[in-house]
Amino acid sequence: MANFDAVLIGAGHNALAAALHLAARGWKVGVFEQGPVAGGAVKTGEYTLPGFRHDWGAMNLSLFAGSAFFKTYCAELMKHGCAFVPAAKPFASSFPDGSFVGVSNDLEETAHLIGALSPEDATTWRRLVAGFGAEAPHLFGLLGSSMRLPSLARYLYSTWRAKGVAGTLDLGRFLLSSPRAWLTETFRHPHVQAMLGAWGMHLDFAPDIAGGALFPYLEGMAGQAYGMAIGQGGADTMIKALVAAIQARGGVVECNAPVARILHSHGRANGIELKNGRQIMANKAVIAGTAPRALAELTGDMTAAFDNAMRHFAHAPGTMMIHLALSDLPEWRAGTALQSFAYVHIAPSLDQMARTYQQAKAGLLPDAPVVVVGQPTVVDPSRAPPGKHTLWLQVRMAPGTIVGDAKGEITATGWAAAAEPFADRALAILEAHAPGTAAKILARRIVTPVELQADNPNLVGGDQVCGSHHLSQHFLFRPARGSADGTTPIRNLFLTGAAVWPGAGTGAGSGYHLARQLAGN
Repeated sequence: MANFDAVLIGAGHNALAAALHLAARGWKVGVFEQGPVAGGAVKTGEYTLPGFRHDWGAMNLSLFAGSAFFKTYCAELMKHGCAFVPAAKPFASSFPDGSFVGVSNDLEETAHLIGALSPEDATTWRRLVAGFGAEAPHLFGLLGSSMRLPSLARYLYSTWRAKGVAGTLDLGRFLLSSPRAWLTETFRHPHVQAMLGAWGMHLDFAPDIAGGALFPYLEGMAGQAYGMAIGQGGADTMIKALVAAIQARGGVVECNAPVARILHSHGRANGIELKNGRQIMANKAVIAGTAPRALAELTGDMTAAFDNAMRHFAHAPGTMMIHLALSDLPEWRAGTALQSFAYVHIAPSLDQMARTYQQAKAGLLPDAPVVVVGQPTVVDPSRAPPGKHTLWLQVRMAPGTIVGDAKGEITATGWAAAAEPFADRALAILEAHAPGTAAKILARRIVTPVELQADNPNLVGGDQVCGSHHLSQHFLFRPARGSADGTTPIRNLFLTGAAVWPGAGTGAGSGYHLARQLAGN
């Protein structure tokens, strides 16, 4: 019977980050993953044709590259092959009128693009950029807080000392604002508002959802300051390096090892049992990198309040992924300049984004879904054969369970039959913005919300962020009051992953916070 100090369920990047930190502190760690490869939604494969490498889920690794975890372990991870490619032009938006606006890490270029639409907005952008250095410590301090009451109290006190009462209240108002409220208050041109508002959709913040203003702001400012980082050769560069680093420190990472149950007695977790009946014991901690609903299935009843919170943990609408192998880059109506951006959002207005979100929430296939077009081979040609390209498309939003079609064209209510026509709808939107792209498609691979969940049970209904980030389920309440640090009612049993504060993204925050908590920093 295997015995470890810490046993981790799932090999997502948060669990792997936790395992590496614990191993570095002398703990014997074992990670057990149900799938054939580590990484969860962060993995890369040849999903269309040989030689074309596509990121299954996450493509943008900026949060990981800029994280406190990577700062600590960068030399070790780079020794094991972790490498990034910088994108100087991180994102842009294409509009039906043939125009575009984007953010470059060159301030003059960004200001020029925004100023072509609105000189007033260009002036505002410069002001925001100039003030970002003063605001960043407060915002990143909040996102980096463990959400335990003592650390939160220290954060609030330091913010009050730095900003005063009025400044602290202004910050609080901003954190509670919806994307639309902040964007329309701050910018005049609807295209500028839409360019930034599209980032809210990545984290389940439609334009009118309270608490979502932070993310368009941070993505805009971070893109301006740092650009974007994508993985060299694929997003799995970080996963492969994490696994190798854990193994080099004597840890175990085992795939094709689904867990049947968490072993616990007298209110204390002491190991896991795999579906093949093998038991693995844990001396100090069992760490579950699972969606909250799955935790109760692995443990049985804990406490009424906690079990109820886990059962009712709300997931965001799903996503459809479309991976394309292309003979050449799209020729954007807005001009060849768009070919140089890592991301191109096709999300023409705040109103359309709001409608799309509500349609998906109602179980309808949206009539005009948001299409996020990733162009990774623009910055990393190694992902495709010479002269060829890959496109990475996120189609947002897509209902996990289909009730109907908002456009009245698709009659299927199962994803097996609805996938092709809905993908065709998304690709028609791309074709309208980049005519001739369809003729360049060498192969395509459609991944439905149902397939995303089948591949990774944490992506419930195709929810790639493992849970809505709305205020009732964020900060101190992610995944539930009293559990934002990953603790559960069973001693030595902890939850980690995107469902735990600070939530989704590749920053490894929840895993690193938890490991530092367990190891005494």
